This record gives sequence, structure tokens and C-alpha cells, in this order.
Amino acid sequence: MSKGLWEPPRLRVSADNEEERRATWLELFFDLIFVVAIAELAHYLDGHVGLSGFLGFIALFVPTWWCWLGSTFYATRFDTDDLGHRLLTLLQVALVAALAVNVHHGLGESSTGFALSYAAFRFLLILQYLSAGYFVRAARPLTNWYIRGFAISAFLWVLSIWVPLPWRFGLWVIGLIVDFATPLTAGRLMTQFPPSLSHIPERLGLFTIIVLGESVVAVVKGVAQKEWDISSVAAALLGLSIAFSFWWIYFDSVDGSPLKSVKAGKIRIAMTWLYAHLPLAIGLAATGVGVDQMIASQSGVLSIEARWLFCGAVALCLSVLALIHLITCTLGTTRRRKILSAYRLGAALFVLMLAAAGSGLSSLVLVALVAFACVLQVVLNLVLTRKAKTITEEVGG
Repeated sequence: MSKGLWEPPRLRVSADNEEERRATWLELFFDLIFVVAIAELAHYLDGHVGLSGFLGFIALFVPTWWCWLGSTFYATRFDTDDLGHRLLTLLQVALVAALAVNVHHGLGESSTGFALSYAAFRFLLILQYLSAGYFVRAARPLTNWYIRGFAISAFLWVLSIWVPLPWRFGLWVIGLIVDFATPLTAGRLMTQFPPSLSHIPERLGLFTIIVLGESVVAVVKGVAQKEWDISSVAAALLGLSIAFSFWWIYFDSVDGSPLKSVKAGKIRIAMTWLYAHLPLAIGLAATGVGVDQMIASQSGVLSIEARWLFCGAVALCLSVLALIHLITCTLGTTRRRKILSAYRLGAALFVLMLAAAGSGLSSLVLVALVAFACVLQVVLNLVLTRKAKTITEEVGG
């Protein structure tokens, strides 16, 4: 369908929200820059293995993810894919590229560039909401709420460039708290204009694919940088099995059922499900770096920092998946969801025990045990699904 050079935003509500809403080609292009950003974040973590490095990785990852999510939530309600929207998206792509450029020294000499890039991205999003509020009167209370909250955060990030390190990061934290709290406190405004039940899960799934891809990149990178032997190939295959297991247990159950609670006024359930994808993405990206460390350690001594990074990242993913599965109604009864969550938490505890007591394990044995814990989750999923199908057939028969 041809579009004019520019058309005012319109709000997708009621019947629009019930229709199957798919990602646009522009959104898929927009995602490409985040492939680069995640790669740079992983490169940062790979060079700063340890607790302080992981905390720094989180500090840089959260604003990057929030940029992606902010654009996604605007698009799910107001995108027009006209000339104006495309040009603003191009500017946002450039600003995410600037974020990626400043990542490696983002907590040091490049922190000013990182802060300004983030603030500029947020100001562009505010401009989009100003336009939407101007043309769509019904949505003005919601857009004004977002504009006020996001503007406060963006100004704090701009202000931070005049604050010396490390106090600068205090303003970053406050700004992010304001950013995260703005949708969370929207209340009835969110219930009046809920996000798309098909579009948001698909977009989150696509971002999950991006961070899962980092594990595949880590395997290729790890094997390419050393001579092939049985142990390195085995570690690579086990690393791929971990990524595949996470893909299986996430995408085998992902849907927007927790978002339906918004219509009932239960915003906390929906926002818990939504915000849980942040630590999941952090864990998946860090798992890729951990796999790289495991492959690199095949011919040397595995450091305690590398062991904790790898096991901690996998345990984080499993713990977050336990929470997501607990509130995903389409997985079945409350009892079945609790069982699935217990499996995930049990595996997370096992992996953490390996981190704490695995000093005598080689990297190959460690990655094999972790891979076993993850693959077991897939097997348990299949067993539960088969049992549920059998019970249904017996009742139906």
C-alpha cells in the first residue's frame, strides 16, 4: 500500500489491537544496529571478566535495551511507516551506533559520549510522542505522562556530563529509575491503551534471538582463535546445545498472555513479564561470553572469574525463565507452571553449585555439566507436554 510523504500518527486501539500485528521491515532493519550494539557489549564483558566488569556490562546494557524497548512500544501504538517516521528511525539508528561506539570505554573516557547518545535517543522518542499527542487527542493523557517522565530522565543524563566520575553514574541510575517507573505508574492510562498482544511478544522474541546469536558468535570466535582438537570441538558443540536449549524452553512457550492482565487492570503482572526480559537478555548475552571463555580455557587454567561468569549467567537465565513461565497462563494449570518453574530453579541452583565448588573441574567438564542441566530442561518440557496431551485425550475420549 503506497503512503504519502508524511501522515499524522494514529492510535492502534480496540479492534486494531486484537488483529495479528507483525513486525515491519523498518523494525527489522532497526534491529540490525542492536546486533552491533550487543556485540560491542559482549566484547566489553569479554575484556572485563569479573564482578566489576559484569556490573559495568549491566550498566551499559540496560540503557541500550531501554532504547530498543522505548522505540518498540511507540511503534506498537503509533507507527505510520511514512517518510517522517522513517527519517526519525534513521536518526535513532545513528544514535544507537554512537552508543555502540562509546561502549568499550563507556564507564570511563567515553562516558560523556555514551550519556549524550542515550539522551539524544530519548529526546527523539519524546519528539515522536509529542507528535502523537498532538494528532491523537484520545491518547494525549498517556503521551503527556510518557513525555514528562522521559524528559526528566533525559535531562538527568545530559546533566550528568558536567558531574565528575564516578558520581556521574548516580545520575544515570536515577534517570533509569525514572524511565522504568514511568510506564509502571501509568495506571489506568495503560489499561485504556494496552500494547498489542501479538506485536510485543514477537518483538521481544526477536531481541531474544539477537542475544542468543551472541552465543553462536562466541562458539565460532572461540574455535576460530585456536587449533581444532577434540576438546575444543566438544566444548563448542556443548556451548551450542546450551543456546539451543534456551531457545527451546523460551520459544516453546512465549506468548503475550501476561499482557492480557493489562485490560483487567493488573499492570504489575504484565510489567513483571516485560521487565523480566531485561535480565534474561543480560544473562543470554553474558552466557555467550562465558562459552567463549570456556573454549579459550581448553588449553589453560580456568579462572574463577570465568567460571562464575559462565555459571552465573546460565543460572540467571534459568531463574528468569522460571519467573516468566510461572506467569505465562498458556503453559497450563497453575500446578504445571509451578512445576516448570521448580525445574528451572533447581537447574539454576545446580549450576551455581558448580560455580562455587567446581574449582577442580576442567572447562570441558564444567560446560558439559551445565549443558546437561539445560538439555534436561528440554526433556522435562517434552515429558510434561506429553503427559498433558495424554490426559486431555483420555478426558476427551
